[in-house]
Amino acid sequence: MMIHDITALAGAYKNRKRVGRGEGSGHGKQSGRGNKGAGSRSGNAAKKAFEGGQMPYFRRLPKFGFTNAPFKIKFWTVNIGDIVSHPSFAKGGAVNAASLIKAGLVRDESRDLKILGSLGKETALKAKFTVEASRVSASAKKMIEDAGGSVTQTGTRRDKTRGIDLTSEDRTPKNLTKKLKRGSTKTKAKVAASEAANEKASDKADSAEKAEKPAKAEKAPKAPKA
Repeated sequence: MMIHDITALAGAYKNRKRVGRGEGSGHGKQSGRGNKGAGSRSGNAAKKAFEGGQMPYFRRLPKFGFTNAPFKIKFWTVNIGDIVSHPSFAKGGAVNAASLIKAGLVRDESRDLKILGSLGKETALKAKFTVEASRVSASAKKMIEDAGGSVTQTGTRRDKTRGIDLTSEDRTPKNLTKKLKRGSTKTKAKVAASEAANEKASDKADSAEKAEKPAKAEKAPKAPKA
C-alpha cells in the first residue's frame, strides 16, 4: 500500500466494541471494566467531580474575590422572659449591655445587643424596665412600654452608616450613596418621599435665612465733579 492509496474515508468506519462476548472477542473476562470495584458493577454512575472520596479539586483551590461575609452584623440575643426571671431584674431596672454582662446573660460587648419578645414561662411583663440596646423586637418593645417602661434603640454600625433612626417612625435610610435597585415599590416610594421632604425642608430653611438678613442700604449717588 502506498500513501496515495489512503483515501479520506480511511478510519471513518470502525467496528463497534463488543463487550461481554467471551475471551475470543479481545475484551473477555472483565470486558474492559477492570478488576472488581463499583465501576465493574451495573448501575454505577459517579459524579463528574467525584475523586474517590478525597477533597475535590474545586474545593482545594484558594478562594478569592470580594465577599460581604466579614461585615455581617452579629448580635447577642436575650429574651425578655430570661430577663424577667433573673433575680437581678426581679424589680425592674436598667437593662443594657453592662447590666446583662453583670447578670451573666451576655458574654461581653463584642457584639451588638438585641432584645427579643419571648416570655417563656412568664405569663406577662409587670416590672418596669429602662431598656437600651442596639435593637429591640417589636413585640418586646410593646410589652416593655405597656408595662410602663421605656425603650431606646441605639442602632447597629450599619444603621448609623445608612442614616436609619430607629427611634422615629420613618426608618428609611437617609444616607444612601446610590439608588435602590432592589426591594419593594413601597420602600422605594418611602425613600423618594423622605428625600423630597428633606429637600423641601432645606429650601424652607434657606428662604428663612434670606428673610432674616437685613436689606443692604442703597448707596447714595456720587456728586458730579466740578
